[in-house]
Amino acid sequence: MHSAKATFARHKFKFIIGFVVGFVFLLLLSTPTTTYRRFIGTAPELPQIYDETVSQPKVKPPTYESLRKWEDNLPQHDLDLPFPEGKTGRYVKFSNQIAMLGWNNVLNEVLMNAHLAYASNRAYVFQDYVWKPEYYPWPESQRLQNPPHTPLGALIGGTVVGQPFDDSDNAPRSVSSNYFEKVCPSHERRIIYTGDIKPSLAWKQGTEIFDHWAKLLLDAPELCIEVQASGEDNFPQTFDLWLWGSDRVLSLWDSFSTSPTSRLLTTSPIVGAAVKRNEYLFVPRGPRPAYPVSADPYARMLSMHIRRGDFKGACTHLAYWNSTFYSWNQLPKLPDRFIMDPNIPWNSTEYFAAHAERCLPDSDTIIKKARNSRDDYVKASPGRRRTLDIMYLLTNEKGEWMEKLKAALHKDGWNTIVTSNDLELDSEGVDTNMAIDMEIARKAAVFVGNGWSSFTSNINHRRLVDGKEFISIRFW
Repeated sequence: MHSAKATFARHKFKFIIGFVVGFVFLLLLSTPTTTYRRFIGTAPELPQIYDETVSQPKVKPPTYESLRKWEDNLPQHDLDLPFPEGKTGRYVKFSNQIAMLGWNNVLNEVLMNAHLAYASNRAYVFQDYVWKPEYYPWPESQRLQNPPHTPLGALIGGTVVGQPFDDSDNAPRSVSSNYFEKVCPSHERRIIYTGDIKPSLAWKQGTEIFDHWAKLLLDAPELCIEVQASGEDNFPQTFDLWLWGSDRVLSLWDSFSTSPTSRLLTTSPIVGAAVKRNEYLFVPRGPRPAYPVSADPYARMLSMHIRRGDFKGACTHLAYWNSTFYSWNQLPKLPDRFIMDPNIPWNSTEYFAAHAERCLPDSDTIIKKARNSRDDYVKASPGRRRTLDIMYLLTNEKGEWMEKLKAALHKDGWNTIVTSNDLELDSEGVDTNMAIDMEIARKAAVFVGNGWSSFTSNINHRRLVDGKEFISIRFW
């Protein structure tokens, strides 16, 4: 019995190490040199796996003057308000939040930090999204800041960015980082360093980590707290990749998914307007179905996350380390869980092929998955009266491969096919394009995602909170 437990523990540890090493590999590929040299010292530049051609936008970067003014004038930005706001309120700023990574790596942490602030009866201090410069759509000569910033309120809505809680909820509302500088000048802040807290929490369940931080922040008498990274902590986030990359995060799902942070999370007006402007593209182009169906194009839509580019190399590396699905993609009630056949030898050709089928599917696999997902969804409906005939492809792929895939999908009964590249976007739409893709996938009847992707995980978070059926959430 003891031997079996020890074996299980070794395999679990290997899985966690594998995911983290795989994530670090992606981190080193996707962050600026000044960031990753912190981890690898003076090591030479890593080779670029994939050189994706990005068209330069025809519009200039947005200034967000109106949104910045709206943020500055939020009603909670008033020193004279009574407790729990104003100058006697309680605040927490997470200066250890990750920056200069992809939007969805940041979003994970933003939402969980806001949930933690709420649980500790403190106002969450929201901050701009800071781009990884290489990801920013505009060239350096056109950037308004370096690194570029996007207001958080351009990407998401809800309590996280200062909008109200439920009427019966007296929780302090989130405030901007600018207001925090005013209500909590630096000499009045208590600084909590992650290195003083996190070592004792290593390998704990997500709920244990959360509860420890919540008690610390709740019991602290100081009105103003700032959490800062310790120099010796290579992953100094409050909820770091060691957690997101393991099944320990799943213990947080029940409280997080029902919290105001999740329930009241909304689409930003900027993103919503861009989606609305492009909905004409989803008008069905095929023959009329044999029975009455919804006029809502989203009720007839299957969306698929087809990530190529950087994942071509990342999938091979993740397979080598035996990494499994990311964050909420691991929820046990979701279909298509990733379980590698134990009879397939590790690091064999067959092993890598089986992994690639789930991480980087080829055209035939994509077509088959779309067909099966449609059939399963229709069969699960009362009277089998649902129709899926509209497809939206969330993709960073362009060119001949994509055109051939679209042609094959059309032959398989998908009469209306739209991709990310077909959207018409203004300046703010270009800047928030990733959130626009996510909103369309959230609204679609069925979504097929990549289980290793934080992008897919955050879409699934919204879909589950919306009450979407489990059978409508699929993975390659």
